[in-house]
Amino acid sequence: METATCKLTDNQLIEGYMDGDYSCFEILLSRYQSKVYGYILSIVKDKEMADDIFQDTFYKVVYTLNSGFYHEENKFIHWVMRIAHNLIVDYFRRSGKMPIVPNRPDCDIVETLRIPDENVERDIMRRQTRQNVRKLIKLLPPEQRRVVILRHYGRCDFKEIAARTGVSINTALGRMRYAIINLRRLAREYNMYIDF
Repeated sequence: METATCKLTDNQLIEGYMDGDYSCFEILLSRYQSKVYGYILSIVKDKEMADDIFQDTFYKVVYTLNSGFYHEENKFIHWVMRIAHNLIVDYFRRSGKMPIVPNRPDCDIVETLRIPDENVERDIMRRQTRQNVRKLIKLLPPEQRRVVILRHYGRCDFKEIAARTGVSINTALGRMRYAIINLRRLAREYNMYIDF
């Protein structure tokens, strides 16, 4: 590979790949493979599964680039890490290792689903989640938006939320449940990373 090609930015490499220069993708892969693989392995703790998830991650990257759906300027590695993280979550769900979220007023969904072994990547992902959730909350129906804001930002329990919104506790819980379903749906539609 030419030295000049290796010095290109991620966006320039993506453009080169989209124009048919497949060596550009090889450079992107070599630039980030250890970071992405290390992140996956640090969470799943299983080399074979990490290999599978790593391959699936870059399969999705290639598929998205080839389909023309990639539009994240200057955020290539964040996008790749989001894909890897979502595949890790899928793995935990399929294998039954995902924590169960109790349906109790004192349960914090984000805390329950948080994976141990803090590191820099997880801190970045968590910050990205908070930013994305704030954007997506604005798109929720008003009743659901209010419950989410009272619960996660106001730290209200569901009894307080029910009293403030003039509904039963079951209705407040239902609105929260539908809000989470809608947030996940919106995240997929807008290709945003959220980890709950």
